[in-house]
Amino acid sequence: MYEELKEQARRLPLDAGVYLMKDGQGEVIYVGKAKSLRKRVVSYFTGSKDVKTRALASRIVTIDHIATRNEYEALLLENNLIKKWRPRYNINLKDGKTYPVIRVTNEDFPRVFRTRRIVQDGSLYYGPFPNAGMVDVYLDLIERLFPLRKYPGDLSKRTAPCFYYHIGRCAGPCIGKITKEEYAKTVDKVKELLSGRSEELVAGLAKEMDEAVAGLKFERAAQLRDAIKAIETLGKEQEVVDFDPEVRDYVALAHREELATFIVFQMRGGRLQGRDLFRSELFASEEEALVQFILQYYGSVHTPPAQIFVSQPIDAELLREFFRNEKGKEVEISFPTEGKSSSVIRMALENGLQDVENRRHQAANIPALEELKSALGLPRLPRRIEGFDIAHLSGKHTVSALVSFWNGYPDKRHYRHFRIKSLDGAIDDFESMREVIARRYTRVINEGLDKPDFILVDGGKGQVSAARSILDALGLKDIPLAGLAKKFEEIHLPGVGKPVKLPETSSALKILQSVRDEAHRFATTLNKRLREKDLSFSLLERIPGIGAKRSRLLLDEFGSIDELAKADVEQLAERCGLSLEQADEVRLFLRNRLASGGDRLLDAREEGGFGEEVAEPR
Repeated sequence: MYEELKEQARRLPLDAGVYLMKDGQGEVIYVGKAKSLRKRVVSYFTGSKDVKTRALASRIVTIDHIATRNEYEALLLENNLIKKWRPRYNINLKDGKTYPVIRVTNEDFPRVFRTRRIVQDGSLYYGPFPNAGMVDVYLDLIERLFPLRKYPGDLSKRTAPCFYYHIGRCAGPCIGKITKEEYAKTVDKVKELLSGRSEELVAGLAKEMDEAVAGLKFERAAQLRDAIKAIETLGKEQEVVDFDPEVRDYVALAHREELATFIVFQMRGGRLQGRDLFRSELFASEEEALVQFILQYYGSVHTPPAQIFVSQPIDAELLREFFRNEKGKEVEISFPTEGKSSSVIRMALENGLQDVENRRHQAANIPALEELKSALGLPRLPRRIEGFDIAHLSGKHTVSALVSFWNGYPDKRHYRHFRIKSLDGAIDDFESMREVIARRYTRVINEGLDKPDFILVDGGKGQVSAARSILDALGLKDIPLAGLAKKFEEIHLPGVGKPVKLPETSSALKILQSVRDEAHRFATTLNKRLREKDLSFSLLERIPGIGAKRSRLLLDEFGSIDELAKADVEQLAERCGLSLEQADEVRLFLRNRLASGGDRLLDAREEGGFGEEVAEPR
């Protein structure tokens, strides 16, 4: 077969152009460009080749070509054909990240949520937001100020309001508690906020705050005051600098055999502002792969900076011509070998190599996932598992943790904490589970996020039933679910009376135990942190002249009792608005308490202790 393919290659012209490698079914599996088609394609079948090149060559049956007038035209054509056919062995960034936007849906009762997917259905989009944290700030403010609908389904099919209505975060359009006209006025205020036209909104909130004060509704007035401050702060943070002489990106390709990771470091104002990571497979040369990546990465969403540094030598002039002609921008592309830029590229490469090694390590866990799939009768390999646990102490500081595992290993970028809002101090693990499942997967639906292959909850039939009811209501009946009860390590499946019991040595059971234990650890960590903050408030409020408001300010400024005790008197006074005498009294009080240890340890025992097992046992 090699001789036949070599003969096909020898018949290609010496012109520039694009070559199309096809498999036995005629499907295009690789697209490449060349200055000389014949020389480039013949090179695939002569001399000794590495594993990845042999893997590609072994699947080629026919080779077609399209000649172009020059290499630049070949570059453009290659880029377009890769987008059109998405060949198996080309670099493909379909899983890459784009900046998030905020969507206001085109519905009778619109929803407002974060998304990275643009749907042309009349919805309004605000953004994009390079700083994803700013999206959370906006959405949190909108949720506190405007009780908008969260439920993503058909409202006419609902007979009872969701839990958001019961906690005051939804106006209840599904049960006729608000008219379309009233709801539209609320949505208009959201649009004003997102459009940056916040003057009228602030004026309206200020008027409402004054009315709340006059009506002795001081808690509501405080909420409105905080909202006004937050809106004003947002306005300042939205100001941007139009020109930054140090806007540059560092693009690195790291690989081991066919596994490849692309890293992009964004340097702004001399500081590292962000990192993008894309995983792919490498079946071409490093130069070809890097050029394809750059064309795709800057081809649509991302704006190229004035300077791009790369980790391997590439045809920089060809890419400069592309940016000049297609983007109307002069971009300097260089391969640094010394100096600061070389150090940053090395750091990016180290990040990429670490990711590649993690992928190689994770691939070794596939047999355990196959065993889990077989043992529980799952419809697909559970590569992405999401696990949930609830933690509290006598109903106080009830929180839930979401942990995410990929290929049987923790994927901490996707961990999330949730503070349970619906219980008001009551102890109800089932209701807590319903709330967190509703919040998590409503967001998954709204934002078009990837759904997990499998969900594990910590607990037995009750927790499983609670979670299943919410998933079914959201139309997510296709996501498998189970619960792992700690007492006998039994696996509970929805609608199945008898639990599944796996041998203690089972690799599948060990994965489930890892997910369950990690969710428990993550939940109890937040619960413990919240209780420690309560203890700190309690301790500070014992100091004469220090009330709840001043206690919060002290902790916000310094973070902990220990840091407060270490601070200089002048620091305390200046940062917290205290007199020097007050600051000295605060520091002396804390140092005496920490030196004796008695009061702090007593407080801890009364609240449940600082040990590892701090969650309420179930």
